[in-house]
Amino acid sequence: MKSMMIRTSLFAILAVLLAACGNDKAAHAHDEAGGHPDEQDTAHADSEPGHDEASEAKSVRIAAAIAQQSGIRTAAVSAGEIADEHEVQGLLTPIEGRLARVAARFPGPLRSVHARVGDRVRAGQVLARVESNLSLSDYAITAPISGVVLSRNAAEGDVAGEGAVLFEVADLSTLWVDLHVFGADASHIGVGSPVLVSRLGDGVSAQSQIERILPATATASQSTVARAVLTNTDGLWRPGTAVRARITVDRAQVPLVVPLAALQEVDGREVVFVRDGETYTTRAVTLGRRDAHAVEVLSGLRVGEQVVVEQSYVIKADLEKSGAAHEH
Repeated sequence: MKSMMIRTSLFAILAVLLAACGNDKAAHAHDEAGGHPDEQDTAHADSEPGHDEASEAKSVRIAAAIAQQSGIRTAAVSAGEIADEHEVQGLLTPIEGRLARVAARFPGPLRSVHARVGDRVRAGQVLARVESNLSLSDYAITAPISGVVLSRNAAEGDVAGEGAVLFEVADLSTLWVDLHVFGADASHIGVGSPVLVSRLGDGVSAQSQIERILPATATASQSTVARAVLTNTDGLWRPGTAVRARITVDRAQVPLVVPLAALQEVDGREVVFVRDGETYTTRAVTLGRRDAHAVEVLSGLRVGEQVVVEQSYVIKADLEKSGAAHEH
C-alpha cells in the first residue's frame, strides 16, 4: 500500500514537470513568432514617421523701422520668365576695317616721332616725320583713321625700312566680341540671340546680340565662333581682353518665380522668408528651372504672398541668433 502511494506521488510530480516544460516551449515559440509584446509595441512606434523638426516653420519678428534700416525688402510672388541661357567665354577684337597699320612709304631715318601708345589721334594727324633716302627731304607719316595708337615701332634716329609698320591705330568706339561655343550648344545659338557680355575685372556688363556665326571652326579650341558687336562707351573694353557672356536662346513663362536673392538654406533645406506684418517665417519650397536672376517655384508658395527679396541673410542671421539663445 505504501509503495503504491509513493508511485502515485512520483507520477503527479512528473506530470507537473511536463506541464511546466510545455508552457516554456509555448512561450519560446510565441517569442520567435511574434516577439515580446513590449518589443512589438516599440518596433511599431519606431516604424511610424517621426517628428521632423527640420520641416517646422521658424519665425522671427523684426520691427518695420529696423527692417527698413537693414534694407530688407519684400515683393509679391507672381508669374514670371525663366531664360534658357548658355554661359560662354570670349575675346574682344578690333572690328575689321577699323584697324590701320601705318608704314613708311620710303626708307630713311626717323627725324621726329609725335605719337605714343595710348594716344588718341584724328585722321590726318602727323605721327612721325621721315627723311627719304631718295629725295633727302622729309615727309610726314599721318594717321589714316581717327582712333587710339595701339602700338609704335618707331623712335627718333631709327631707320625706317620701306613698308615697315611703324604704328597701329584702331577705332575702338565699337569692338567685336568673338564668343566660343562648344559642342551641341552651337546648334541652339543663332543670329539675333541676345547676349550679355561681362568684363572679368570689374564685372561691368553690356547688352548686345549675335550678329553672325562664323563659318569656320576656331582651330585651337575647335569651337564655333559666334560674333557680337559691342559699343565701347566708357573706353574700358580693350582688344585682347577675355570676357564672359550669357547667350539667351529661349524664354519660358512660368506661374511662380522668385529672385535668387530670396533663397536661403535653413536646416539643410532651401527656403524663402514670407512676411506677415512684422513676422518673417521660413517656407520650404520646391524649385524648378532657374537662370542668372530668378528661379521657378513648383510648390510651397502662392501668388501674392510677400517674400523677402533683398537682405534675406539678415533674417537668417536673426533666426540663428534666436536659436542659439534658446539653446542656452
